[in-house]
Amino acid sequence: MADVGERLVTLTVEVEVLRLGLRDPFRIARSEHGAGHEVTTVIAEIRDERFPGLVGVGEGYPDRFYGETPATMSAVLPMLVEAVGDLQPTRSGLAAAGAAMDGAIRGHGAAKCALDIAMHDLAGKVAGAPVHVLLGLSADLPPTDFTIGIDAPEVVAERARRASAFPALKIKVGGPGDLATLEAVRAVYDGPIRVDANTGWTLDGALALLPELERLGVALIEQPFPARRLDLLRQLQERSALPIVADESCVFSEDLDGLVGVVAGVNVKLAKCGGIWAARTMLERARELGFRTFLGCMEETSVGIAGSAVVASLADWVDLDGCLLLADDPFEGLRLDPEHRWNLSPRPGLGLTRRAA
Repeated sequence: MADVGERLVTLTVEVEVLRLGLRDPFRIARSEHGAGHEVTTVIAEIRDERFPGLVGVGEGYPDRFYGETPATMSAVLPMLVEAVGDLQPTRSGLAAAGAAMDGAIRGHGAAKCALDIAMHDLAGKVAGAPVHVLLGLSADLPPTDFTIGIDAPEVVAERARRASAFPALKIKVGGPGDLATLEAVRAVYDGPIRVDANTGWTLDGALALLPELERLGVALIEQPFPARRLDLLRQLQERSALPIVADESCVFSEDLDGLVGVVAGVNVKLAKCGGIWAARTMLERARELGFRTFLGCMEETSVGIAGSAVVASLADWVDLDGCLLLADDPFEGLRLDPEHRWNLSPRPGLGLTRRAA
């Protein structure tokens, strides 16, 4: 744990584990057997004795793929609060808090994300300003796509038809029916298709699919191979006219340098890298290195999506549909406009409230 010296710790944190049903079954190539009907996410509420009556709300999605569970988050959050110490609710203070969390412990992106989003929400409420205004970021966001999980081709096609108003669809792949699925989707949807294999392909299989993907108008290929197989990602990108986007291979900012010359794009997610501050840092560094930037999400509530939307103006592609996949989002205040762009709230903080029970 980081040495916090004599700094005053004024923050307290409360954790709530939510188990939420999904609107449609949602499976990816590395889903566990029986998964896809509900998700588990963690809400953090912080209070600061210096600002009575104000509560900052954040969210972190614990993904076992990255070694996180609700239990690990609950264990790590008090350490992170102590590392932050006396939070200064300003732009520079939030950056210092993010750096302090990174100095306290490596990894644990979801725990850091929950606390970081909550600190940004609280800071905005203290300042009486929306978070994006506090950070000097634009409210002009790219539209989000809509994601459809692995299922029988005819089922995926029906879900694609229902989502056909979205400007792009992201189709989860990674099995023997991939081509049939994409053919079925293209039959009902004429917009850009983004495919995400979640580490589920082999190099030979991907190379065999490439001509078909180009024929079908696929716009990009996300994480076709296991996270550490940068050699395979490089080989595919060298032979592909489509951009290859690293997701599981790109978790933190320090992963970016190793991906230069390997892939064309990177997927940044707050729950992976550690929240708003970390995502902004990562997106800006990715652009400096020449990557196309993709801002993604988990199956989160509006809290996680609103936190992500704060930095969405820094992304080329946006995949912020997690709360749309839920059967019942427990928060409200985040609105999607007719062009499927998230409207950043003019209210202080993230501008969200809990729905009445």
